[in-house]
Amino acid sequence: MIKLDHINKYFGDAHVLKDINLEVKEGEKLVIIGPSGSGKSTTVRCMNFLEEPTSGHVYIDGREITGKNKTKVVRDTTSMVFQQFNLYPHMTVLKNLTLAPIKLHGKSKEQAEDLAYHYLDVVGLRDKATVYPNTLSGGQQQRIAIARALCAQSKIILFDEPTSALDPETIQEVLDVMVKLAKEENITMVVVTHEMGFARQVADRVVFMADGQIIEEGTPEHFFVNPKNDRVKKFLSKIIR
Repeated sequence: MIKLDHINKYFGDAHVLKDINLEVKEGEKLVIIGPSGSGKSTTVRCMNFLEEPTSGHVYIDGREITGKNKTKVVRDTTSMVFQQFNLYPHMTVLKNLTLAPIKLHGKSKEQAEDLAYHYLDVVGLRDKATVYPNTLSGGQQQRIAIARALCAQSKIILFDEPTSALDPETIQEVLDVMVKLAKEENITMVVVTHEMGFARQVADRVVFMADGQIIEEGTPEHFFVNPKNDRVKKFLSKIIR
């Protein structure tokens, strides 16, 4: 479903991604972990060309993304949940959820609202349809952002540290929704996170990045019970007590 082929990314003189090769299968739940500054978010943002690789090739659902076709391929296949919620503050929750299905995907207002209410039920926030985002907690706003991504009915949802901007008491409500999606929805998920409990519970495969490279990958059991690389062992020893 996703293939990164020899991806390099420079920001000026900084070589932030170094020959990244990664494939994600249809329906797979892939979790990317690693220290800050390791290139995790840039890797995910290259998957939908929010960051254009300096060199290498990106394939989504068998199609190569190029500068010419990137809008269509990304719109057809992927949605993204960001660290910040990126909801439109001047629109109600319902308007936030129906905007893209109507404007980009050709849904009627009725179809779009049916989708919105369905996914508001999925994230447990149907009663917030008519309110504005700034009346909601951070956790609620992120759950709305997840519902918005689901409304696009994409095959792939990318999550870029979706709990990093949240207060500790609201993190779990977002993680609970993501666990539910992973277990019940037939979508491909790529999640950048520091939440090791989530990675252990949900991931089909875990990728560890450091210094712009993929250092190790394997099942959660492999990672959290018997990692091979010393850099991975050191990282896990600091965050898992």
